[in-house]
Parts: sequence; structure tokens; C-alpha cells
Amino acid sequence: MKGLLVAVAALALVPPVLGAPPQVTGRAWLVENGSTGQVLLAHNAYRRVPIASLTKLMTVLLTLEHTHLDDVVTVSREAAATRDSTVTFRAGERLTVRELLEAALIASANDAADALASYVGDGSEASFVAMMNARAKQLGLRETHFVRPDGLDAPGHLSSAHDVTFLARLLMHHAIVRQIVRMRVATISDGHVLHTWNDLLYSYPGIFGVKTGHTSGAGWNETAAAHRRGVSIYATLLGSPDRATRNADLVKLLDWGFSRYVAVRPVVKGQAYATALLGYGHRPLELVAVATPRLVVPVGRPLVRRVVFPDVVSLPVSRGQSLGQVRVYQGGRLLAVVPLVASRSSSRPGVAGRVGWYATRTLHHMLGWFS
Repeated sequence: MKGLLVAVAALALVPPVLGAPPQVTGRAWLVENGSTGQVLLAHNAYRRVPIASLTKLMTVLLTLEHTHLDDVVTVSREAAATRDSTVTFRAGERLTVRELLEAALIASANDAADALASYVGDGSEASFVAMMNARAKQLGLRETHFVRPDGLDAPGHLSSAHDVTFLARLLMHHAIVRQIVRMRVATISDGHVLHTWNDLLYSYPGIFGVKTGHTSGAGWNETAAAHRRGVSIYATLLGSPDRATRNADLVKLLDWGFSRYVAVRPVVKGQAYATALLGYGHRPLELVAVATPRLVVPVGRPLVRRVVFPDVVSLPVSRGQSLGQVRVYQGGRLLAVVPLVASRSSSRPGVAGRVGWYATRTLHHMLGWFS
């Protein structure tokens, strides 16, 4: 095997960006790639606005960081008296942390959030709120300031689409959260039945979370997450005027996010991508790909295919012998490596055959001197 050759080709596999951004109603919104955090669409993403029950994302995060799921919590009198969205827990009722997390995430129960805050804060909601703000600062959530653990309207209780989306993605690293936020209905102790507020769980393909929120001051809010064709998209919408508009606009935002990606097959199994020379007069050897990688890549950025292979292959060679690679890049990032193998076997001639080939070649060269 002699020197390696590199063939480079730009592939017209990724179409240009299509269409205009969707028309959405609300104070702020953000669409991100859930794996990389790449921002795909944003409007007032760093604007500080009320976020209602999206606050519970931080309440749940701190609970997971400071408790065990089977810890038993006694609902305080203050938590039982919490207004608006509640499960109507009774003061003194005992539930596990897991059950309270389900109530907070599925039914967006304020009494559940306040019960957890009291438990983690050693009986002090103020101590828990201080923990919330310290954690937000530690995470770099610069537009976030908490006043309550449940998200009810309060002066100075604000965050942003950027911060909420970051927090949602971080929280979804916890398996228990991923499990809970997919649930439409759950039943916990004393027959309390929890129903989700996330309407998209019933209607949007690939949806797997995350959290809704609503107050008169914050409007209708949600961070939604969905997965399709190997891509996860997070979309946060804050301050929508009503529930139906929020749901419809989130569908637009999620669809926009998924439309920024396309599935491609830059290399096809069995197809020849290079030809190497063989000695002793054998016809050239085609090198074929062993696999067809399926990639999901951002639209509008060309792929580059580099084929690395030897210019001459020494005999003998066996069919299926690895002899090169196809490397696929986008923007300098290596996306796939597919081996190239010999498409057929070819043997090395014996002594007589080699002598005859050299003699024929020498005679040919000598005749060329006189032509």
C-alpha cells in the first residue's frame, strides 16, 4: 500500500433555510436545540417577566438536590392554605417527596410546592427562597429573582425565557423528572388524582415535557420539549394571552425548531467512493462503503465529504478488506466515519506470472523507444 489520497467534495445535501419565522403572540419566547443549547429562534429572550408556575422548576431542582424521594413530608398549615391551583392537601397530611413532586409537576399544585419548600427550608419558606436565589446565581441565571416557591404573582418575582429554558433542560437530566412530566394522570396518597395542565401531551407528536404556568399577572406560559428523528427541541413561551393561543403558538415554535434540521444519508452502503490501482496488470479495485449513516443536521450548512484511500494497493487483497474511509464534516465538525473496503478479492500472481508481467512491461517500454 503506497501513499494516501484525499478526495474532497462539497455535498448539496442540505437545503437552504426555508420559510419565515412563525407569528407568535406573547411577551417572550425561545427555541433551542435540547442537546446543544443552540438558539434557533428568540424574541425578548432575556427580558425579565413573570413566569408563574415555571417557578416550580427551581423548587423541584432544589428538592431533588436536598432530599430523597422516599422522605415523608408533613404538609404545613401555611402550605395547606395556599390558594389557586392546589390539590387541597390538609394540614398535617403526610406524603412522600415523590408524591409532592408529582403534584407540583403534573397538577402544578401550589400547596405541593409550598410543602416541599417548607420541608427543604427547615420550616422556613424565606430560607428556601434564599436558597432558590443562591442557586439561580450559581447557575448564571442573571434575569431571575424569586420571591415565592410556587410562582404566584409577587412584586419582583421575575425570570426570562432564556433562564427558564436553561433551568428546564438542566432539570430534565433527572430521570425522575423525565418520568413525571410525561404523565397525564396520576393518583397519590388519600386518593388525590392529578391531571396534567400540559395539553400538548395529548396532541403533539414526540412531546415529553416539561412545565406549564399561569397567573393573571404572568399570562399563559410553558416550556415544552419534544423529540423527533434524533433531535430534541425546547420551546419556551411566556405571557401568552390565553391557553389556546399558548398551545397553538408552542406548536408553531416546536415545528419551526424541527424544520431547522434535515435527515440525510451522505454515504450509501455498497457504493464505490474510490478506485485504487493494483499491480501486475490487474484492473483497478473499487472501494465501497460498509454502511449508510443516517445523520440529522442543521439546514443551510453544506456537508463536506472527504475520501481517504491508498493510490496503490499491494496484492493479495481480500474482498471486504478495509482500505480507506469516507469522512463527513459540517462546519469543520466530524459527523461520521465510514470504512471503505475492497469490493472483490484479487490474488498475487505466482513467480511465473510475475516474471511474465515484468517481461511484457519491459518489452513494451523498449518498443516505445523506437516508436
